[in-house]
Amino acid sequence: MKDFLPETEQWVSLTKASDFLGVHSTTLRRWADDGQIPFMLTPGGHRRFALSDLQQFSAERRQSQMPASFEQMWAEKALTQTRQAISAHKDASWLANHDDDMREQHRLLGRRLMGLTLQYISDPESNGTLLKQAEEIGRQYGRLSRETNLPLTQALQATLLFRDMLVDTAFQLPSTVSIKPEANLRLMRRINELLNVVHLAIAQAYEQTS
Repeated sequence: MKDFLPETEQWVSLTKASDFLGVHSTTLRRWADDGQIPFMLTPGGHRRFALSDLQQFSAERRQSQMPASFEQMWAEKALTQTRQAISAHKDASWLANHDDDMREQHRLLGRRLMGLTLQYISDPESNGTLLKQAEEIGRQYGRLSRETNLPLTQALQATLLFRDMLVDTAFQLPSTVSIKPEANLRLMRRINELLNVVHLAIAQAYEQTS
């Protein structure tokens, strides 16, 4: 991390730096925390990245990066598409009724679910352990939504939007990468298997008495 902002350098925010590199902001934040790319903290605690550092990092990454699996490509695209969809629905009742703390809890659950989904689609031999974790995420989301008096239909709206984005991204994948139809079909089937468990767990959380 750098100690000051040289006036001769062009600095950009985390969001703009993420867009420049074509990755999700959480990915760039992790790279920065791991020391892979320099950054500066403003007095207000916001990260700033030097454009020259981003250009150098991007060039080095292109040279050294191994071809990504189609699952990884899907995950990056799905994260971007989901973030855009949530931003477009920011005034929806299932988002507007949440305070900052509740939004953060939902965001963390969403991040866990995204990582879990990537694990599940990447390992066709994975056992029920991952499905159990998905079920627990669904229960936690259901309890959080119920505590804020969010109707079940609205609680499911958010997860259905998430599901739509994941499936849509998988559906579009063959147009951008070389993938066999049967592999893409397996990808979508695994997504549905996992999210079926999540949706049922949300409904069960609402059925439980306090």
